[in-house]
Amino acid sequence: MKDLGIYIHIPFCKSKCSYCDFTSFANKEKIIEKYIECLKKEIKKNKEDNCIIDTIYIGGGTPSFIDSKYIKAIIETVKTKFKIKEELEITIEVNPGTVNEEKLKDYKETGINRISIGLQSTNNKILKQIGRIHTYEEFLNTYNLARKVGFKNINVDLMLALPNQTLEELKESVEKVIELKPEHISIYSLILEGGTKMEELVNNKKLQLPSDELERKMYWDTKNKLEQNGYIHYEISNFSKKGFEAKHNTNCWNQKEYLGFGLAAHSYINNERFCNTSNIEEYIKNIENNNIKSNTQICEIQNEEEKKKEYMLLGLRKIEGVNIGEFKNKFVDNPIYLYRKELERLVNEDLIEIDLDNIKLTNKGLDLANLVWEEFI
Repeated sequence: MKDLGIYIHIPFCKSKCSYCDFTSFANKEKIIEKYIECLKKEIKKNKEDNCIIDTIYIGGGTPSFIDSKYIKAIIETVKTKFKIKEELEITIEVNPGTVNEEKLKDYKETGINRISIGLQSTNNKILKQIGRIHTYEEFLNTYNLARKVGFKNINVDLMLALPNQTLEELKESVEKVIELKPEHISIYSLILEGGTKMEELVNNKKLQLPSDELERKMYWDTKNKLEQNGYIHYEISNFSKKGFEAKHNTNCWNQKEYLGFGLAAHSYINNERFCNTSNIEEYIKNIENNNIKSNTQICEIQNEEEKKKEYMLLGLRKIEGVNIGEFKNKFVDNPIYLYRKELERLVNEDLIEIDLDNIKLTNKGLDLANLVWEEFI
């Protein structure tokens, strides 16, 4: 019986952030109940039986925007349908301004044991500028309520290289979050996605992004500050106290399998990647008509060589890198020999380093991580 993770997509938001290109919608409250019923039906109809669930991740969108009774119903459906590991990690994404003490208590009672709070910045001016609906003070209230209710595993999301953000503003955000002592901190560089309001504002010179040089300084200053305060840098954008690494995401970086339920959700099973439609009306219609299969399409069927390359790419996201012994156990081949030409070039360019156990990014490689992935492909 194999371990599987589950991802559940809640595509509803109170308001769409200006940088967001995820499959999510504001002003669709009227179809929330219908969507949840379809989501539960999709879960019940899944045919993956020879498995045991070790992580559940509820993302969006803004899962905390909808009534907590729907979250409870989804988790109960999963627990009824699948075998569940005793040490199950269940994460829910929460945005300040959409959650209260009652919701948090409901989450705790239904088995959710990890909260991921989207803060992004402690600067209210910046928050407003990027389209966030909350203030720093509302975040503090949410964080303190989560502690009061009894959550002992909290992640806080921050962003760097935001429009007009200064090094000092970022430093202040990082220091304020560290003072709260969350178990996990994620720090993401802003990516200007096509078709977003943020892209339009930047292109029209209404907002200005920091230079590449400033962005890199922001990253390294933040990394150093977090490490000085006891946070382990275990993946390009993720830091945690010892033992609090995100299990769901770590499993994905280790190329473990998962099922995705809901609009635009992706799954990875038996070397196949498949995804659901991103058209919410189509998603609901097909499920209501007992035509669930029409929502899903195959995105990729991996051969062995593609699987090996992906394992290398995912492994390099982790600060510890690709474990050579684990690669050999999984694929038989020695990655140092299999990718000797690519590895030699990357070593010569000081992008990776190789020791007896691991292949991992150097500081220069970490700084140019996207380039490294492209080179491996």
